[in-house]
Amino acid sequence: MSALSEAHTQLLIPVAALVGIGFALLQWFLVSKVKVSSRDSSNGYKEKLIEADEEEEGIDNLEVSIKCAEIQHAISVGATSFLFTEYKYLGVFMCVFGVIIFLFLGSVRGFSTKSEPCAYNQGNICKPALANAFFSTIAFLLGALTSVLSGFLGMKIATYANARTTLEARKGVGKAFITAFRSGAVMGFLLAANGLLVLYVSINLFKLYYGDDWGGLYESITGYGLGGSSMALFGRVGGGIYTKAADVGADLVGKVERNIPEDDPRNPAVIADNVGDNVGDIAGMGSDLFGSYAESSCAALFVASISSFGISHDFTAMSYPLIISSMGIVVCLITTLFATDLFEIKNVSEIEPSLKRQLLISTVLMTAGIAMVSFFALPSEFTLFNFGTEKEVKNWHLFFCVAIGLWAGLVIGYTTEYYTSNAYSPVQDVADSCRTGAATNVIFGLALGYKSVIIPIFAIAIAIYVSFSLAAMYGIAVAALGMLSTIATGLAIDAYGPISDNAGGIAEMAGMSHKIRERTDALDAAGNTTAAIGKGFAIGSAALVSLALFGAYVSRAGIKSVDVLTPKVFIGLIVGAMLPYWFSAMTMKSVGTAALKMVEEVRWQFNSISGLMEGRTKPDYANCVKISTDASLREMIPPGALVMLTPLIVGTLFGVETLAGVLAGSLVSGVQVAISASNTGGAWDNAKKYIEAGASEHAKSLGPKGSACHKAAVIGDTIGDPLKDTSGPSLNILIKLMAVESLVFAPFFAAHGGLLFKLL
Repeated sequence: MSALSEAHTQLLIPVAALVGIGFALLQWFLVSKVKVSSRDSSNGYKEKLIEADEEEEGIDNLEVSIKCAEIQHAISVGATSFLFTEYKYLGVFMCVFGVIIFLFLGSVRGFSTKSEPCAYNQGNICKPALANAFFSTIAFLLGALTSVLSGFLGMKIATYANARTTLEARKGVGKAFITAFRSGAVMGFLLAANGLLVLYVSINLFKLYYGDDWGGLYESITGYGLGGSSMALFGRVGGGIYTKAADVGADLVGKVERNIPEDDPRNPAVIADNVGDNVGDIAGMGSDLFGSYAESSCAALFVASISSFGISHDFTAMSYPLIISSMGIVVCLITTLFATDLFEIKNVSEIEPSLKRQLLISTVLMTAGIAMVSFFALPSEFTLFNFGTEKEVKNWHLFFCVAIGLWAGLVIGYTTEYYTSNAYSPVQDVADSCRTGAATNVIFGLALGYKSVIIPIFAIAIAIYVSFSLAAMYGIAVAALGMLSTIATGLAIDAYGPISDNAGGIAEMAGMSHKIRERTDALDAAGNTTAAIGKGFAIGSAALVSLALFGAYVSRAGIKSVDVLTPKVFIGLIVGAMLPYWFSAMTMKSVGTAALKMVEEVRWQFNSISGLMEGRTKPDYANCVKISTDASLREMIPPGALVMLTPLIVGTLFGVETLAGVLAGSLVSGVQVAISASNTGGAWDNAKKYIEAGASEHAKSLGPKGSACHKAAVIGDTIGDPLKDTSGPSLNILIKLMAVESLVFAPFFAAHGGLLFKLL
């Protein structure tokens, strides 16, 4: 038995989650102390003005603060109304898909309410399939609601913090950095703690019915991961289409045709662009990483439930994935203090090293944390389910599994940073290629993206080999959890980027001094790289998560081995490898279609609204927001349907073996496409920023803004936008979601699947 008692475990997990929530609220309180003034029709001013700063001489501080508040309000209203509209659609989807889960799983035994022999322990009697259908549906709805809540809370704190970051930039880059980072930490800790708490409470409530039937209990809990990821898919795709339609429209007309700065208030698409940062990069990413966390936990719990932990009812060992996550919250809390309280940022060059330090500190501390958890929460020896056989495992084996996942995440993060940061030669080479126009820029950018796949794939391959050798499929599941164990820090770093981006936009629109804009640009440039690191983590963890889910699916579907030489499997493999391309084609085309409408609208406004270019009249921001909203809601449905329907159609018509092939194929090709797309887009973006900043002699020789080199870089950045913010990040959800959906529906496919082959 474990050294840690069940009573201690039952106390430890909720306390860690509540500490995470408490810390998030503390960070929010500290951010809220930065006051934004805003006009109110009855009271004059709602909140008192931030302290004036001597560096803003010659500019009316009161007027600037009021402008900041107005812009912040417009962004917040736009983001909130879009998410509410999106969630109405998703509410309908949740209800319909919940009914599908219940009907499919309930029909496995003809909606019988009789108890039946257990799937993995034939001597025992387990709860009926109908109960599994009901509780899987409940878990799906809980996962979906938690995912939606994660995204919405992240968006709210981001829109709350953007103007505050702008105003703090008047006091210095250090103050602005702390405000942006604390705001990101609010999202990170709320998401990690909420995900853990809801999962923990769900398990304990489900246990009241299931009793000793832990196999049935944890099988139904897999619905939690399905709910989280299905919401994330629509959030990522819908938000990605929204943000990139606005971004491409704003850049092509504003910067290339009209030669006005990014985020210039004369640009009609500028508010839609800033709203997009929040609904795509914040709300979509929050739901995405929550989905990864939920799925890796569910995969590990399911495999453990059919191993010695579940059979001997050792709750502490069973809860090992949850205790790892609890330790992660504590480690990330300590790590955050290094950025906000222990080290002060004095100048621009310290921003990126500080963010990278966060990754390293959290990884080192978490390694020690994993060792403690593995020693206290696990028996010294135990057996794990390994495709019908039992594998003897020691507790230190699992320490290495989790640790290798954690360190593989760091390797992927740092590799991504090397290929997407303009501090290193790959992005500088891309920038230099702009001398000869946009075509060479595109060629260099694509080559960089393909090359950036090599090291992450080796890191994932080594993590898979070591963890599988030590602890079979359970090892891979906890390796994925290891990569996500520092999710609170990862999300804080990731959310910091869009908040800084918005802060820069608000500074430009409010007419603040060049010095302030330089500071917010420096924050934004570091944020671009950290966003790419976050996407690297999300893709790397998705590869491990989907492989663990694949193993759980194969076990649950009763497949003894997946033989590539059988035609049933091979046709699945080749079709599965094609799916990421089909999905990417849909999302890219959607961005292109929406961007086309946006470009036409922005051009029309510049041509027909008199005095717009001179700044005498305001553009119609609302119409651009409407174009992005309508396009994203309409266009997110076909890619979402492709992902959600593929496992159902393949499993029902072709059976469990063909579906196993589809899952393997989509995993293998999806990871490569996702990494290259994200890094290509990130590199083009930072090549453009490298030229704009003009921080080195080389960069100055390519600039300034508006030069032929800069215009070529803007075109590359515009092509890269849908790659890095729509197709790339959405692909990791595709490979996870198809795997978790297959696992949830595995009992139905095993009982009734393969209709076509049965007819033949």
